[in-house]
Amino acid sequence: PYIRETTIMLEEALDKNELVILEGAQGTLLDPDFGTYPYTTSSSPLAGGGCLGAGLGPTGITRILGVFKAYCTRVGSGPMPTELKDETGDLIRERAHEYGTTTGRPRRCGWFDAVAARFSTRINGFTGAAITRLDVLDTLPRLKICVGYKLDGKTIDY
Repeated sequence: PYIRETTIMLEEALDKNELVILEGAQGTLLDPDFGTYPYTTSSSPLAGGGCLGAGLGPTGITRILGVFKAYCTRVGSGPMPTELKDETGDLIRERAHEYGTTTGRPRRCGWFDAVAARFSTRINGFTGAAITRLDVLDTLPRLKICVGYKLDGKTIDY
């Protein structure tokens, strides 16, 4: 009695104008198509991946909230332009308990990357955004935000 076809259940709820919330995991830059390959995951963490995972057509989603931490983290290898390899990175890691859930591996921590956030907003079609974990940074005298990358002396902001 507790097993039911999920797609039908979700369609029925949407037909009744009931609120359906889908929550994704991981970040946009881990997406196998749009992420920093080969440092990606096997399934899409994009908003469109929520449609696939839930068995909904893309028109079933009317609002997409992008949730960002006030700082960046990454487990393992891969590019991270704002990485803090100093006591500030260590402080953020300790205050926020930034360790891998299954492995316990310390996460790499860095400043907020607005370039990556802009890219994520663009390809997910966010209709709103939330920034979390600002309290982790409240003891720091100054916060930094990455607004562009430098390549061959030129700033890249996309």
